[in-house]
Amino acid sequence: MNTSKLNKILFDQATIGILVVNNKGQIVSINAFALKMFGYQLNELLKHPINLLIPERFHPRIQRQLNIAFKKNKHRQINMGVDLVAIKKNRVEFPVEISFGIFEDDGEKMANIYIIDISIRKNAEMQIVKLDSELESKVEYRTHHLTEALVELEHSKMELQRALEFQKILLFNVKAIFFTFDVNGIIQTFNPEAERELGYDAAEVIGKKTPFMFHDKDCLKKRAKKISKEVGRKISTGIELFRVKSSLQLYEDTECIYIRKDGIKFPVQLNVSPMKDSFGTIIGYVGVAINISKIKEVEQALKEALDKEKELNELKTRFVSTASHEFRTPLSTILSSTYLLGKYCTFEEQLKRENHITRIISSVDTLTKILDDLLSVGKIEEGGIQVKAITINIKEFVLNLSSQIINSLKLKQKIRCTHIGKENVEIDETLLKHILFNLISNASKFSPEASQIEIRSVFNDKQFKLSVKDYGIGISKQDQKHLTKRFFRGTNAATIQGTGLGLHIVHKYVEILKGDFKCISKLNCGTEFIIIFQIK
Repeated sequence: MNTSKLNKILFDQATIGILVVNNKGQIVSINAFALKMFGYQLNELLKHPINLLIPERFHPRIQRQLNIAFKKNKHRQINMGVDLVAIKKNRVEFPVEISFGIFEDDGEKMANIYIIDISIRKNAEMQIVKLDSELESKVEYRTHHLTEALVELEHSKMELQRALEFQKILLFNVKAIFFTFDVNGIIQTFNPEAERELGYDAAEVIGKKTPFMFHDKDCLKKRAKKISKEVGRKISTGIELFRVKSSLQLYEDTECIYIRKDGIKFPVQLNVSPMKDSFGTIIGYVGVAINISKIKEVEQALKEALDKEKELNELKTRFVSTASHEFRTPLSTILSSTYLLGKYCTFEEQLKRENHITRIISSVDTLTKILDDLLSVGKIEEGGIQVKAITINIKEFVLNLSSQIINSLKLKQKIRCTHIGKENVEIDETLLKHILFNLISNASKFSPEASQIEIRSVFNDKQFKLSVKDYGIGISKQDQKHLTKRFFRGTNAATIQGTGLGLHIVHKYVEILKGDFKCISKLNCGTEFIIIFQIK
């Protein structure tokens, strides 16, 4: 392919703004993308200073950067310690990245200036900061279509030299994967950014390989299937996949998966456009691909944050609903008993007074338990639980806790404790107390009066095992699948007071202590919860 033609294509059809300025800062050439970006016609910018495209407050800094570059004859990335913006013809400002390289033309120093509109990137950054008020957003990044027809360049030696120099600067500085391939699919151009992103040397691919070597095959199959539906005939995953839409003048940006030489995959936004000679005949194709990994990360972060926000809102709603429902009964009991206490004034009514005081104490204990459960779930969701392991005598620990909770059990219910093996265990005492207290409370709540609750602990060199068994209403096989979910109540427990948080808290605490939790139960035959901690 003629090098001058290729450079003209890269200049006119590049999806970033490209300007050429002289050492006086005057624009001597500008590509179509830049004209569209700024909203000008070509004759409105030629021979005008580049300052026309930059807000006045940045003029001194831009001029200083250009002077340094011309003096030192080096490529530069403009970095002034602040966000840089450009200004359109309609005086609207937008954020940009600007870099430039120096070359000579007829002995006069010129600068190629590359301008990238980073509005989408800036908007994505702002979306993360403002996530609370703007939960739904989507970052779009697309390249513009390469559609302009090819034109012949003069074949003079001077123009050829200039084109070669321009090509070198353009290919070495643009931050996008550029490649061209002929009508047979063989790669003809492979720029340094393509080498860096894909891990191949240009010498490995130019004249030898096709772009399919770094395209994910599954992605190509999906695209072939999609295009086949659009054009009404079967399209293969070969070179036809790239040229069928071009031949129908159906151009689009496509999201693809590229595979590096080392096997690592990454997403890109790809645009493939035809290159035509002066007669309109397609002589090859230009591919421009932008690595959109960071954009995908931003999108994923936004999605995860949105999901988390929704989950927290649902949790808050359930908290309010559960609290309002479960608080009603004990509060009514406290209110009625307090009212009746004022009616019993004689000595003979002391037994009635004591009964109502017992009801008040029981209701307060119920409210305290509900509040403890709600607070525990909040701490778990916030990651505020820290393990503080100490050595405790597990046999004494179980006996003491059983004696504390015995007065809260149903009438004539009893607790039977047994222990086998070593007695000193290193564990978080507070979390274990919450676990055991919840399991004993559940065993009492779902068992009849005068029944027995069995607590069994076994400690050997390999593991510490703790189980709580009752002989109550049991749990169905179907309900056992959902036991550890927040607010879940068994189908046979609808009339029994509770928040549905106890076993969720127990399960989370066991996870925090790196233990295993399981349930063995049968309807109307009782339930046994078993917790096992492996000993290192």
